[in-house]
Amino acid sequence: MESKVVDENEEGPVVPMRVDRFGFVKQEHGPTEGLARSRSAFEYQRDERRIRKWRKMIGVGGSDWKQYVRRKPHVVKRRIRKGIPDCLRGLVWQLISGSRDLLLLNPGVYEQLIIYETSASELDIIRDISRTFPSHVFFQQRHGPGQRSLYNVLKAYSVFDRDVGYVQGMGFVAGLLLLYMSEEDAFWLLVALLKGAVHTPMEGMYLVGLPLVQQYLFQFDHLVKEHMPKLGEHFAQEMINPSMYASQWFITVFSYSFPFHLALRIWDVFLFEGVKVVFKVGLALLKYCHDDLVKLPFEKLIHALRNFPEDAMNPDILLPMAFSIKVSKNLVELKQEYEQQRLKPPESPVKQ
Repeated sequence: MESKVVDENEEGPVVPMRVDRFGFVKQEHGPTEGLARSRSAFEYQRDERRIRKWRKMIGVGGSDWKQYVRRKPHVVKRRIRKGIPDCLRGLVWQLISGSRDLLLLNPGVYEQLIIYETSASELDIIRDISRTFPSHVFFQQRHGPGQRSLYNVLKAYSVFDRDVGYVQGMGFVAGLLLLYMSEEDAFWLLVALLKGAVHTPMEGMYLVGLPLVQQYLFQFDHLVKEHMPKLGEHFAQEMINPSMYASQWFITVFSYSFPFHLALRIWDVFLFEGVKVVFKVGLALLKYCHDDLVKLPFEKLIHALRNFPEDAMNPDILLPMAFSIKVSKNLVELKQEYEQQRLKPPESPVKQ
């Protein structure tokens, strides 16, 4: 019997990566339960019904969207809060953000920014590329298609708006968008967000000094004290302020370190209703964990506020809780208070 000669340079069998349904590599070694659980017939039929409703609402390529939103805004709001079907998410995000209109009004602009312009931020962008969703298959390959697309979108924006340029947190926002749409579509959605095509412009979160982040943290701090006075008092005693745990919530709209399925559901609502949902979700998280948080000392508090338990991250539990919290009126009043404080001249020291 002829023996097989083994080539030492021959590569062994490739072990397939285990990924979840969104494309993130699973590191744990154990049962595959939960990775790709087959849907029941009931779940499949329910999802198919939802997709048909959404397709009817949108029309071909989004042709019926604006008319449907005008006629039935409450239906649209309710369906978005339940979650946009994943297969339609990219298109719907473009429709509700106003980015589709920007794209159509600016043919050839993205290509011009990519090919013919240079950016002072190029080295910073290259340095940070590999830190953006490093466990997602689309972004894992060095200089691969995902990293190239992310570089192009961030470079284009840094040229388009040289006042903002590039800030690290923008990578997670652009990366999230690229998982659901083309480079050019992702670029114009980034423009729509930062320039405020529909809601409050986000650019203040990325300008020098992060002025909008400072305002949001001031507002959030006061909302915590109002909605959860006991926790607010405990935070004050332990010298905990929102800048220690909530900055990334606003800068990346929960896309940085939160479970992806939860981040997507938050983004569905964020693009339709605006930044108030970030405040609502943040308050709901603290409310859900309230009884544990009020018992913790400083070091454990910081850890807990950056590592919420898995059950708190269930969108079907957390989001209804968030939607029940009213913040709109308070946010307007707190913004006025913040602006008044900033305009106040600093008190001169009392002469002895």
